[in-house]
Amino acid sequence: MKTRSWMALAAGALLSLTAAAQEVTLTRLECGNGTNDARRFSDTFAYTDPAKPFTFSCYVIRHGADVMVWDTGYQPGSVPSATNKPLADLLRQMKVDPAEVKVVGISHFHADHTGQLDALRNATLMIGKRDWDGITATPPMAGANAKGFETWIAEKRKVELLTADKDVFGDGTVMILRAPGHTPGHSMLLVRLKGMGPVILSGDAVHFHENYDNDGVPGFNDDRAQTLASIQRIKEIAKNLKATLIIQHDPRDIGKLPPFPESAK
Repeated sequence: MKTRSWMALAAGALLSLTAAAQEVTLTRLECGNGTNDARRFSDTFAYTDPAKPFTFSCYVIRHGADVMVWDTGYQPGSVPSATNKPLADLLRQMKVDPAEVKVVGISHFHADHTGQLDALRNATLMIGKRDWDGITATPPMAGANAKGFETWIAEKRKVELLTADKDVFGDGTVMILRAPGHTPGHSMLLVRLKGMGPVILSGDAVHFHENYDNDGVPGFNDDRAQTLASIQRIKEIAKNLKATLIIQHDPRDIGKLPPFPESAK
């Protein structure tokens, strides 16, 4: 028994040393820009701006030699807010071969987060199970970008369906965290950087600072109570970890990370 305990301790220590050796970086990619009607984002009629600035971001996380993409933006040219720079081209500018991306994490199934999955053909798709159920239902759940997943499903590409928090690389540095409410299987991302410290990428748990500060809930969200619980969870994590929160659609948060192609470390 003592020998087994010693071996487990040694294995844990070795894992910690391995994890510590992995450099983790975070890079923001410009995946679109435009405006949105702020009145849509409050079920209590809190906002009046019909053209609130919105940004559409994708993110690249390097974990040692492994690469993860978080959200993939609109399909280029699909809407006026979409970028004309394909995600695959932006990855190549970072000297990342899209075919070598190991993981693509999707915060939720809406088109502005799932439009460019096809280029990441060898990645494991990580997505909330309840969102996947909405994509694959007949007919698909309202708002689900089922078209964006057609190739993935047809080619039987790798999928990991998440029902709980996911430690992506097994060392606590990159974690997909449950944050349902906006959609049934919505998630956010926590990235622990050695220099900058912990960073939270919000997905669409909140869309802009006013939502976050005032616990605002869009009228089109799937579940109001879950949305409020997820906002509370973000606030507690941010407080306890002294984390930087990046609200993915709020242009005021772009400057929290270095400009492309530089990375936060």
